[in-house]
Amino acid sequence: MDHRIALATAGLLSGMLFAAPALAQAPAPAAPKAAPKAAPAAPKQAPAAQQAPAQAAPQQQAGGEAPQLMYSPWMKVCGKGPDTNNKQVCVITKDGRLENGMPVAIVQLFEPEGDQKVLRITVPLGMQIQHGTRLIIDQGQPAQQPYKICFPVGCMADYPVTDEIMKQLKTGQQLTVQAINMQGTPISLPLPLADFAKAYDGPATDPKAFEEQQRKLQEELQKKADEARKKLEASQPSAAAPAPAAPPAAKK
Repeated sequence: MDHRIALATAGLLSGMLFAAPALAQAPAPAAPKAAPKAAPAAPKQAPAAQQAPAQAAPQQQAGGEAPQLMYSPWMKVCGKGPDTNNKQVCVITKDGRLENGMPVAIVQLFEPEGDQKVLRITVPLGMQIQHGTRLIIDQGQPAQQPYKICFPVGCMADYPVTDEIMKQLKTGQQLTVQAINMQGTPISLPLPLADFAKAYDGPATDPKAFEEQQRKLQEELQKKADEARKKLEASQPSAAAPAPAAPPAAKK
């Protein structure tokens, strides 16, 4: 697939994904919209990726467990225009976020008209670039690809999609994205594949339905954030009661 087409569509889709009010402490998503203009000049291994800061990376929980994520439904967006050489491009996408709203895994299947399908994964800034990423469907053999480029929303890696991989995506249960953070800890980010086939074979998501889905996700994220805040407040020790005043000294 033409790298410029993928980047242009990714910029459009990222803008849609993050159009809802942000609860996260992640960078502002407006920057990816400008990415397609700069993309043609970017090398395959973008220098910006090698300077990715570590503060946005999710932390693996104790015992090697994956961080608890909340997921958007699988959605399909189609369009064409000058940025895609007037070719129809459809993108089937899903993202996983922490309870504070920060996106930590985005999966996008690009299907350009008459061209190679590509599965793009995006992980947060703050990963060790030299190790690249791994992709596992259910208990299958892992595939590995280097990072292509980094945007403020995260760093991206592209996987060519064969007929066999398409079959696995449509019949599988879970897709797992793996990376290594700056502390050298492997991070596993699972995304359910339920309803992927339905989204892939079905019509493009209606923009109003897309907005409604994002609104519901944000409401759920806000609810989780409020619950976490209340738990934190409840766990804090209450302020010690002031000592009673000493009785007045007896007069001699």
